[in-house]
Amino acid sequence: MTRLEEQCREGLEPSYKFSSYMSEWLYSDDGYYATYKEIGKGGDFYTAVSTSKFFGGTIAKHIISLVDEGFLAKDATICEIGAHHGYFLADVIEFLYTLRPELLESFDFVIIERFEALREFQKNYFAESFGNAIKLTHYKSLSELKCKNAFFIANEIFDAFSCELYYKGKSARVERHEVVFDVNDDWVEQKAKKYHKDRGEIALGYEEFAKEMALACEKFEFMSFDYGEMQARPDFSIRVYTKHEVTPFFDEKIKRDELFARSDITYDVTFEHVKDAYEEAGVEFIELSTQMAALVKMGILELLEILKAKVDEKIYKQELEKVKILIMPNFLGERFKMIRFRKS
Repeated sequence: MTRLEEQCREGLEPSYKFSSYMSEWLYSDDGYYATYKEIGKGGDFYTAVSTSKFFGGTIAKHIISLVDEGFLAKDATICEIGAHHGYFLADVIEFLYTLRPELLESFDFVIIERFEALREFQKNYFAESFGNAIKLTHYKSLSELKCKNAFFIANEIFDAFSCELYYKGKSARVERHEVVFDVNDDWVEQKAKKYHKDRGEIALGYEEFAKEMALACEKFEFMSFDYGEMQARPDFSIRVYTKHEVTPFFDEKIKRDELFARSDITYDVTFEHVKDAYEEAGVEFIELSTQMAALVKMGILELLEILKAKVDEKIYKQELEKVKILIMPNFLGERFKMIRFRKS
């Protein structure tokens, strides 16, 4: 039971800043992300990872290119942040084995995962998949990690940071799942003005996250995929996902008390805010591009050609259709963006 539910049962009138309410929804002991969740057809939503192994395969190809250009050492740390099932990193490892198998012996593989239940799932999955062929280490947070050279990867992480809701000078609080805009918050107002918003979401934690990463490793590249735009949206994008249905958070018909902690809640990322946070931490912004452009540039089509030469036509066409979902503009190709940073 969450703290909000406990207070409601006791007849109290809980009042939360929205960021605390969202944290309870997603990250409390009984929150949505605290336990294993099926992703894909049987779950609440799709991700690029659940769509095709070639998503992770393309990242593996990029990692090899970083080794070849001398940016990544052969004993570098390959770290996924917020791995959930661990499938993404596992796909990266599988393709590394195919394309450059000796790197499995020299790389250190790391997952940053705050939830114990998910760490156990990941450990079991990797043990079943790879046995003792790789070295996998878990940390609860980036602050526990110290390394010299690394490649960090994350998929749909920045949209899961808690946020404040802002409307014409006032921030939101929540009472019994009802949103009220009457809070004065100077930090939120400064961010809203900086990103030219009179309403919408103001993410919390980007600055601390960037600083933690900068302190965790001396030299690294960080790549993340998420949905959003460089500039802030002019309206609210916050919404709830459940069983592949999307409901705007302010929809009159939404039953927040029933969806609380039982569904995903998310919003569009303002990548300019992410960029500023990393640059303030002394990390260089490299690029923002569509997922389609990023995956094609990193070689997803070349990987498909390798597959085509080794399997029958039916299998090739099946994988091709999955890759199309990743890169076609009317699917995930344009809506999702890749952002990349380097600390040298």
